[in-house]
Amino acid sequence: MQRLTFYERQIIQSGVRSGKSARAMAKSMGRDHRVIQREITRNTGAGRPYTALSAEQMAKERERRKNLPKLEKADQQILRQYVVAKLKEDWSPEQIAGVLATQPPNFLVGVSISHESVYRYIYEGEGRFEHLWPHLRRGRTHRQKRHSRKKYRTSIPERVSIHLRPPEVAAKQTFGHWESDTVECGKSSQNLSVQYERKSMLTRIHKIQGKSARATEEALRKSIETTPEYWWKTITFDNGTEGARHTKLRDDYALSTYFCDPYSSWQKGGVENTNGLIRQYVPRTTRLWQLTAEDIYVIQEKLNNRPRKSLNYLTPNQIFARETGLAGH
Repeated sequence: MQRLTFYERQIIQSGVRSGKSARAMAKSMGRDHRVIQREITRNTGAGRPYTALSAEQMAKERERRKNLPKLEKADQQILRQYVVAKLKEDWSPEQIAGVLATQPPNFLVGVSISHESVYRYIYEGEGRFEHLWPHLRRGRTHRQKRHSRKKYRTSIPERVSIHLRPPEVAAKQTFGHWESDTVECGKSSQNLSVQYERKSMLTRIHKIQGKSARATEEALRKSIETTPEYWWKTITFDNGTEGARHTKLRDDYALSTYFCDPYSSWQKGGVENTNGLIRQYVPRTTRLWQLTAEDIYVIQEKLNNRPRKSLNYLTPNQIFARETGLAGH
């Protein structure tokens, strides 16, 4: 049904003042009399006569409230509180939407929201006044496209191309296939060595001195010690010099090592994405010497306890515990 126009409201105002009935006005306007009666009832101010101007303003305000984003509607206060609370726990909008769809808390069963609605609330809605954007992965004031960083090509002894890696690794058919990389912090003499298991999305992070192959080897040995050895079948590196001692790991743990093509770090996109998540807690300007091993562990477990879409919104630690019967940390 077509909404009443301001001109039609002027006709109703004139009819009301001259004492015409709703049926008489409706007949002259070609409208159903119930439409006219409803208009007069809804848009007449308390103790004041019906006027076209006030009726138009009231109708527009009602329409505005009706079209408010979901998280800004008065009847969605519980949902809004839940979303804001999870954002402050560093959950992503996609994780929040996914958990609501698959594992909602009892007080929100049957309630859903899209991740885009959460982003709009953060950047365009009332959420922009709540300073929520620092809790997002990149902590940006505006949404931006992701950009990859290129790696320098280096010479690696006994380097095996990623193209010779078994297809099951790319397909994530089995557990035990890892990617390794280094997160640098400005001019700091310390860095982070990061390992990421492709199927479970489990992450290991260790602070290392410099960016040497020996330091990376030691960090990888620590990571291997935190899981059953059968969970280490392959490791994929880029072409940085930190992977130069891969043969020692290969021989000591009977695993296979592979290397990305030059300038193709996207071929180990899992750990690259994880590096981006770590940047939320460890910006490039961070002085790593101020962070203890316990601080790094807390960051690691924040990532491992986040629900992931590709895991049907389970966490990496839950997957690890389910598959090994061991705690995920």
